[in-house]
Amino acid sequence: MPRKRYAEDLSVEELRLLLIEKQRARRQKRLEHFRRSGRLVVVDDHPTQPPLETLASRPLSEETPPATANPKHTRLDRLLLAIEILAVLGLAFVLLNGFTLIRDLNREVVAMINQPTLTPTPAITAIVLPGGHTPPNSPGGPRPNDAEIPEHLRPVMLSLPELPTPTPSVEQAIRIQIPAIKVDAPVVQGDGWEQLKKGVGQRLGTPNPGQRGNIVLSAHNDIFGEIFRDLDKLKPGDQVILYSNQRAYVYIVQQTQIVEPTRVEVMAPTQEPIVTLISCYPYMVDNQRIVVTARLQE
Repeated sequence: MPRKRYAEDLSVEELRLLLIEKQRARRQKRLEHFRRSGRLVVVDDHPTQPPLETLASRPLSEETPPATANPKHTRLDRLLLAIEILAVLGLAFVLLNGFTLIRDLNREVVAMINQPTLTPTPAITAIVLPGGHTPPNSPGGPRPNDAEIPEHLRPVMLSLPELPTPTPSVEQAIRIQIPAIKVDAPVVQGDGWEQLKKGVGQRLGTPNPGQRGNIVLSAHNDIFGEIFRDLDKLKPGDQVILYSNQRAYVYIVQQTQIVEPTRVEVMAPTQEPIVTLISCYPYMVDNQRIVVTARLQE
């Protein structure tokens, strides 16, 4: 009785022949099944079947020839690959552009932050300093001196808006005292011709006593009481006392200067609390202005 052989006992060639034989048996079985069911029409009852040795002599790779690639599928695959590559390149471009944009924005923000703080230029509210008038001994007597206004600025003077008179408040200045030159006078709102007939006029839009900013006060030196006649006698350290309905505020004189009537920058707003006193100068000539600046005493 021949010995039973196992798969590990067979050579490679024998295993190959055995595999081919099994494949042929399965194929024959399927063909018989198709014949019995009528699904197969027999053309040749004795089909030429290559001998087992011939099949065995073929390499396994030749038994099932590789499927030929469809040219249409190849072109489509190449097109899709090209689209994917373009999409990746586009995404890379968008990301790079986004990083560049963010970097530029950051630089602009840093540049804006590091810019020096600009001091706003105050709007033009006057062409000449207040209180200007002709001397009392001039022909026709004292009157507003329109000749002080440069001719080319007179249309601008007429177009300047009139500020409304502020609503009365307990914080407004109501009186001024300057002990060194014996001044004790009421303070009214406004520094026009009519207001300065009543006392010392506070320029509209300037702050109340004690507040941060430049309080501008004007009065005449040779008419309507000659309240500010002796401003030129004030020295640094002298007191200017402003009263409201609540309390008194003491300002200390810092400097005195003689300027042209067009030096309106002396009325510009300030960050520190000061008071600016203005009057015509010199006495009975009135072609300039005397300006005294005093700072709030802490």
